[in-house]
Amino acid sequence: MQTLTANDAKRNFGELLLNAQREPIKISKNSKDAVVVMSIHDYEALEAMKADYLKHCFHAAKEDLAQGNIVDGESFLKAL
Repeated sequence: MQTLTANDAKRNFGELLLNAQREPIKISKNSKDAVVVMSIHDYEALEAMKADYLKHCFHAAKEDLAQGNIVDGESFLKAL
């Protein structure tokens, strides 16, 4: 992943937008990673994957509950 400083991103904003259409671009400020700029297509795909994963976790939890595969909070904390 290409990394730009915040100043470089500001100076070359148009180029940043064009490059972000091809791959995500990391932007750092004060030598620390700050943000990633990515295409709207990549962002929407990432959000869809997150939503699908949460749905999967919810359905798996419902199945565990229906089958009695549960652990009470006290037992869980003791196992830690």
